[in-house]
Parts: sequence; C-alpha cells; structure tokens
Amino acid sequence: MIETRRILQGARVALRPLAAGDLRKIVKWYSDPQVIHFLGRGSPVTLAEEERWFRDYERKPDEQIFAIEVEGRHVGNLGLHRVDRVHRKADLGIVIGETMFWSRGFGTEAVRLGLRYAFEDLGMNKVALDVIEYNHRAIHSYEKCGFQREGIQRQDVYKDGRFVNVVRMSILADEFRARGG
Repeated sequence: MIETRRILQGARVALRPLAAGDLRKIVKWYSDPQVIHFLGRGSPVTLAEEERWFRDYERKPDEQIFAIEVEGRHVGNLGLHRVDRVHRKADLGIVIGETMFWSRGFGTEAVRLGLRYAFEDLGMNKVALDVIEYNHRAIHSYEKCGFQREGIQRQDVYKDGRFVNVVRMSILADEFRARGG
C-alpha cells in the first residue's frame, strides 16, 4: 500500500484511508442492485469476501483507497489502483454507495481531491478510468473534472443479461493544472 495516513480535505468532502471497520458498509453498498448496476461487478459480495479483499489490498504496494466522508459520514470510496511509479500513471475508481448522496457534487469533489493527490503528491502524469457507457451521471462528472474519452472497450462487461461497452477516459497532469488543479 502506498504510505499515507493523511486525510485529504475539500470544501464538503474528506478522503481518509479506508479501514477494516468500513467493510460492513461496503458490503451493504455492493449488495444494493441500484449501486451495482453502475459498477463492473454483477453480483453482491459477502463480508468474508470483502475481508479477504481488504487483507490482500493492505499488502499491495500499488494501491491507495480512501473512504469518502461528507460531514463525518462514510458515503463512498475512491481508489487509486495500479499506481505505476515508472510510467507515472494510475487508474482511478470511485463509488458513492449512499444513493441519497448521488447527483449532489460529492463524487466530483472527491475525484478532484483524488486527482490533486495523484498529480501533486504521487507525481503521476496520467490518471485513467473505465466507466460503463450508460453511467451518464459519472461520465458527466468525469468530464467536469477534465477527463477526456480515450476510446471504447466494446462489449467488455456482461451486465443484466447483455454485453455493454466500457468507456476509457483519462486526464493528464498538465490538463489538470491548466484547469486550476
């Protein structure tokens, strides 16, 4: 795991390191059909699966996952995955698991905080992500943050009985700085 115990503070959102005590809430989110509809996963997870995943995550040198907090309440997670210090790139993933916090700008602010951390603290040059093509709300949020579409991964994920395309998006450090970081 990338070494940081720091809390990243925004105007309305804070990012803090994910803890084992957060796993029950994550299981709840990943068991909500409304939430998993927009994720690459197709089925709920168990607490045992999440605990196994968390133990593996803690040993990974190229991962950093944050709990997204709004007014002290854990509402989602943001992760930097496959952090490559040689090529200075990483993948970003985010979920707002508390649906009452959807479409209120919290995810956009969390992404901006995560990008600032990736570019300024970790020295990344590029941050990319994948998003299911019908997740229009997320795509709009990513575009507001400066992400550009790189391409389509055709019929890449099997969801709800059909194959769906995945959009690959990215932002470069220079683009982030040009937008005011």
